[in-house]
Amino acid sequence: MSAPIQTELPWRTRGGKRPGAGRPPRGPRSSEKHKARPAIDARHPLHVTIRARPGLKLRRRAGWLAVRHGLAVTCRRSDFRICHVSVQGNHVHLIVEADTRMALARGMQGFQIACARRFNVTTRRRGGVFADRYHPRPLATLRETRNALAYVLNNWRRHREDITARHLAFDPFASARAFDGWAGDPRRAHLEFVPVVMPTTWYLTTGWRRYGPIAPGARPGPIAPHARP
Repeated sequence: MSAPIQTELPWRTRGGKRPGAGRPPRGPRSSEKHKARPAIDARHPLHVTIRARPGLKLRRRAGWLAVRHGLAVTCRRSDFRICHVSVQGNHVHLIVEADTRMALARGMQGFQIACARRFNVTTRRRGGVFADRYHPRPLATLRETRNALAYVLNNWRRHREDITARHLAFDPFASARAFDGWAGDPRRAHLEFVPVVMPTTWYLTTGWRRYGPIAPGARPGPIAPHARP
């Protein structure tokens, strides 16, 4: 009778990066990789982008009312301030100030929850509104700050949303009326009041003006993909 043969067991180790590991993104496009957030310097503002879930359109009355409600809720915070906003078809641009990384996280969480609740009530739906995580980009220089302001407030021109509203000087789905850095003295009376917070950092109040005022008709960057023909 032959001796029994013991089979070998595969050796496996714990830890390390594995294919398919981690929480999957919500939808076909992940808005932000799950990595450490950038360090926060209270002196520097941030450009934050958040995306809607696939199929949801924010640049409509329901989306605009939801964003305004989220702004009204977060304006009560003293450590987190949304100073500028722009609502596009499937995403929202924000220029914010945050004292700490935790203040940014909690402020954005409160804003997104408030927006989602109001949007769902208005549209009679359930479920999340924003996909995955928001994307923050610190504005470390005065030129970066000025460029971000121009990009956010004139973002509707990049998406060609202005071609159906040529009689308007500013995006009706942005906080353009609250901005005092426009070149010239354009009329702003046709836009709704937006409950954004006045900035407190030197970068957003004074410093960016070294590079000149922002033209209302400027188109930031190339035309976005899938923009209006």
